[in-house]
Amino acid sequence: MAISDAAISDALTAYLERYPDEAELLSRPVQMLASGENFASRRSFPMHVTVGALLVRGGCEILLIEHRAYGITLQPGGHLEPTDTTLIDAAVRELSEETGLDAAAVFLADPVPAYVEFGRVPARPEKGEPEHYHLDIGYAFTTEHADVGQIQEAEVTGAAWYPLTDAERLVGHRIARAVSRPAHAG
Repeated sequence: MAISDAAISDALTAYLERYPDEAELLSRPVQMLASGENFASRRSFPMHVTVGALLVRGGCEILLIEHRAYGITLQPGGHLEPTDTTLIDAAVRELSEETGLDAAAVFLADPVPAYVEFGRVPARPEKGEPEHYHLDIGYAFTTEHADVGQIQEAEVTGAAWYPLTDAERLVGHRIARAVSRPAHAG
């Protein structure tokens, strides 16, 4: 069963309870979610949900990808699929798909998202997509020994482990939040 708008709203509510200072920044997607428009679908416009995965290895480095379409370094992630049942599972799926990493070596650090970002995406006529917004919900994960496997070359041009300071410079504040979360036993 696809991820419901209620599940998306619950994740956003939990996030805003932890980070109430971001309520104004996220007020528009909160209002949009209240209308219940199947935001798990990539075909939902003007907004749909994407997920991200911040994977910390050994407490000292984080896995980042080189995104083919955007031409930038960022955390693994992407659109939800109709077969996804939870946002967390979708984030692990995207992580594994894009980096070839073994999902069994990944452990959720915290069930509350590490970041939620709302951003404009330019129109992509070749995909039949007008200008729209992504509500990107990212989770923190940990691993002790996982490594990059076969990358998803259609979406990613590279994947590598970065020292935390370099990753924070490239990706921003969400890195510090991912590192500050204690790992739950897998």
